Amino acid sequence: MIILGLILLIVGFLIGFHILWTIGIILVVIGLILWLLGAVGHAVGGRRHYW
Repeated sequence: MIILGLILLIVGFLIGFHILWTIGIILVVIGLILWLLGAVGHAVGGRRHYW
């Protein structure tokens, strides 16, 4: 999710499509939150790891 968000950020920036930029930021933030929750041992969605 983090990698997809970064790709959308780059593509949105290069072609000037602000919707992709916004979706990329949202995906990066959600990916980081899920990664941090999994790293500290909290179950996310009933799983120990969200992937």
